Amino acid sequence: MNPQPLLIIQIPCLNEAETLPTTLAALPRQIPGVADVLVLVIDDGSTDGTAEVARAHGVQLIVRHPERRGLAAAFESGLQASLAAGADIIVNTDGDNQYPGEEIPSLVKPILDGQAELVVGDRKPGFNPEFSWSKRLLQRVGSWVVAQAAGTPVPDATSGFRAYTRDAALRLQLFTRYTYTLETLIQASKKGLRVAHVQVNVNPVKRPSRLMRSQWEYVKRSAATILRIYAIYEPLRTFGVLSLPFILVGLGLLGRFAVLYLLGYLSEGVARLLQSVFIGGTSLIIGILILMFGVLADLIAANRRLTEETLYRIKRLELSRDRDLHARQGVG
Repeated sequence: MNPQPLLIIQIPCLNEAETLPTTLAALPRQIPGVADVLVLVIDDGSTDGTAEVARAHGVQLIVRHPERRGLAAAFESGLQASLAAGADIIVNTDGDNQYPGEEIPSLVKPILDGQAELVVGDRKPGFNPEFSWSKRLLQRVGSWVVAQAAGTPVPDATSGFRAYTRDAALRLQLFTRYTYTLETLIQASKKGLRVAHVQVNVNPVKRPSRLMRSQWEYVKRSAATILRIYAIYEPLRTFGVLSLPFILVGLGLLGRFAVLYLLGYLSEGVARLLQSVFIGGTSLIIGILILMFGVLADLIAANRRLTEETLYRIKRLELSRDRDLHARQGVG
């Protein structure tokens, strides 16, 4: 990494005109080991003048969505704009001042030390006294589920307070439109990126979440996201698990019939178990078909990995070309 990297703090916002000034005021302007710190605000279709407030407080990098596209789209737009602006490290935080700006140096330290490519701020949500007992329980269960899907410990799966290297940001591809937090963690693990978790303090929550209308809705949509991303990166295992009950039922029924037939117990009553043979055969065929879908999906996943690697290399070349062009223009 560049010995003096450029750090960009991106802030996805939806109607954060009231809290954004406090958030901006708390951000560090200098961090040891970092050449410069810039701020990028992504206005996701706000109607309260969020972009104007950001500009009035000195933010020069602003991305505006003409209408609301969702948190994941705002996050992705921020990554693209940060990379285009030459970021070596990208920090993502919230516009509601939940994450203290003074925690950012601690967040980026594992990256500056060469120990990680993605760092997640651990809010200790399972023990946060400001959360209800049900929310603390859901946070613990949710983080455990994501950890199983990712194959790595995940103490705080839903934390949006994160730091990415330029390489990590180039490798991440978002498939879901709801939230990026779960998907990027699973992706990072499956792509072999080094992930670190740093415990951080958080400010008191001043308003309800705009992403989560209800805990039940959040659970449903998060579960769908986890299943989808896991199936994308582990298709053979996913379809193999789905096919297993059908195959076991089919083999059990057909095996029972075969044993009884060979032992002579059905010499005069074969017709009595034809229904079991039909159900067992159908179940076995369904299980094999599901498993074949998994084999095909695994072959498609291999092609997807090649496509992602190609896309990563193209984006890296484009950024290098743009940097060279800007450098020449600056010299000229």
